[in-house]
Amino acid sequence: MGIQQDLLGNLRSLGLIAQVSSEEDLVAHLQAESRTVYCGFDPTADSLHIGNLVPLLALRRFQLAGHKPILLVGGATGMIGDPGGRSSERELKSADVVRDFVVKIRQQASAFLDFDCGSTSAIVVDNAEWTEQLTVIDFLRDIGKHFSVNAMIQKETVRRRLEDESQGISYTEFSYMILQSYDFVILNQRYDCTIQMGGSDQWGNITSGMDLIRRMNGRHAHGITYPLITNSDGTKFGKSMGNAVWLDQQKTSPYSFYQFWRNCADADVIHYLKIFTFLPEEELSRLAAVHGQDPGLQEAHKALAEAVTRLVHGEAGLAAALRITEALFRNTLTALAEADLQQLAQDGLPVTQVDGEAIGLSDALVESGLAVTPRGEVTLGQARKLVQSNAVSVNGEKVIDESMQLTRATALYQRYYIIQKGKKSHHMIVMT
Repeated sequence: MGIQQDLLGNLRSLGLIAQVSSEEDLVAHLQAESRTVYCGFDPTADSLHIGNLVPLLALRRFQLAGHKPILLVGGATGMIGDPGGRSSERELKSADVVRDFVVKIRQQASAFLDFDCGSTSAIVVDNAEWTEQLTVIDFLRDIGKHFSVNAMIQKETVRRRLEDESQGISYTEFSYMILQSYDFVILNQRYDCTIQMGGSDQWGNITSGMDLIRRMNGRHAHGITYPLITNSDGTKFGKSMGNAVWLDQQKTSPYSFYQFWRNCADADVIHYLKIFTFLPEEELSRLAAVHGQDPGLQEAHKALAEAVTRLVHGEAGLAAALRITEALFRNTLTALAEADLQQLAQDGLPVTQVDGEAIGLSDALVESGLAVTPRGEVTLGQARKLVQSNAVSVNGEKVIDESMQLTRATALYQRYYIIQKGKKSHHMIVMT
């Protein structure tokens, strides 16, 4: 794998560079020979989310450019909690929970890198391996002595917390910077890792690690940060109705994952295409031009949703997402597989569960909230009016009989009904 000569320029053109420790030095460093770069992921949940795709895919770009990526899972730092980007202290998890998270995240993250490509093969490490062996005295005497408290409290993430008298910062979180810096030292010693990458809120931790390498290893290291991604309205990226969009399909189904990208704002779609896909520059330019002329065509949205869903969930996941989307749009619901309906029941549609063998259609319209009047009331009379006005379909078929019974015997796979009101309002009834 040859070394890409303008990697940093390419990353900048894609909007993936926020800060660089010394750009001229780093460019020369990357162009001289294959280098080793790392990024850390703390196990704060049992799955990564789409915000984590930014560093994962950036590591992949380094690998494609001829460099060796290290994916660090923070089995140790995950026990502490990074104060970066937070206004309050993170709830600390037990050691057993963190170990379980580490296993799941290691497996999940590994899918985005190549582990069998010779000298640039990716590796995964867990910082618990070297941190758990440290004694308190060793930590304070051999590592802590290199840190000036005066300098630490000037770091933006720490200073922001110190200025908030209602929260402050615990010594636990204050020590996070030292642990992350020590990770960089160990990776530098063991794997000749000379570059650390992270979000822009990690800049203080990264530069502290560079300084610690100079002090402990007598070597020069580099740091790169990428911008923290937000939506065009300034809200936190990857949050939908208060819930993260997860990479684990048991937490966010492939259909809902696909729909997240299809429904992103027009102002964001080209930016996301650059960051989250590997489409060639010519195709990115073409999509930008088409989108600029007529955003309503949704061509850029479709390309984004297909590329990222394929990347995370594979061809089978994308095929299911497209199949479900088409079935809902064309009201051809009987063509859906049972697994497709399970995805919709998981998080694709609002669901009402029915405990029993049957429910009347009018009652189902009331319980689902579809029978809402213009005044905001949900009534049986409105349910009957909807059916009589030919505004209701059940599993793709128009229904005009307000006394219709939804029974287990006639349900899709003996469990599922999808009720449609008008053109866009869908609700699922699940027989439990």
